[in-house]
Amino acid sequence: MIPFIELKTIALGPLTIQAWGLMVALGILAGTIVAARLAERRGLDASVVWDVAVWITAASMIGGRLFHVAFYDPGTYIADPLQIFAIWKGGLSMFGGLVGATIAALWFLRRKKLDLLVYADTLCHGLPIGIGIGRIGCFLIHDHPGTLTDFVLGAKFPDGSVRHDLGLYESIYGFVLAIVFLALAKRNAKPPTYLVVFLSTYGTFRFFADFLRIVDARYLGLTPAQYLSIAMVGLAIWIRQIKLSARS
Repeated sequence: MIPFIELKTIALGPLTIQAWGLMVALGILAGTIVAARLAERRGLDASVVWDVAVWITAASMIGGRLFHVAFYDPGTYIADPLQIFAIWKGGLSMFGGLVGATIAALWFLRRKKLDLLVYADTLCHGLPIGIGIGRIGCFLIHDHPGTLTDFVLGAKFPDGSVRHDLGLYESIYGFVLAIVFLALAKRNAKPPTYLVVFLSTYGTFRFFADFLRIVDARYLGLTPAQYLSIAMVGLAIWIRQIKLSARS
């Protein structure tokens, strides 16, 4: 089992840094660097990746918060609407962030009249390493505890129980997919390979992993993320079919 390692803040003299926020920031930076390097190898404008990353970051924070407010804990925010702005207390949805990031990226790329599929695929190349690093922050604060388990990667919580830790699992998923993407890059994978692989694997992973969560809201037995996971896999299939049709 994994020992209970908790790190919520890092003190640097008079400065206190939130460990979760730090890991998310490092994940965004690493993901952008990886995507920008792929853009250069593909002969694209790497500065576009850095520019759109700014919009994606802002939109993902807004989307992540609004999705959490609307679907995960609406009662709290209806009772006290000002709590919507209290993001330092936590409450961001990964899927809400992805939705917000997608809207921002589409808006930016359309505004610049760039190839949506090619740039979206290039941006997706950086997502796995970003998830791998960012979700370490979730593991350090243990904000996604799961059901009881005797699995070798179960985390032993302070009360003595051994539980799935979904932050850890998602971090592992991110790093594994980053290795897969590295192998694909060496083979000069063409668009929309990274986009299709990410959508299909992350959607599948989250759909099944969310059954292990114990604190998420559920609608008709499924979490909000599970419904979007189904849509994500469907989108991957649709994009793949469009690409195959274009080749034939």
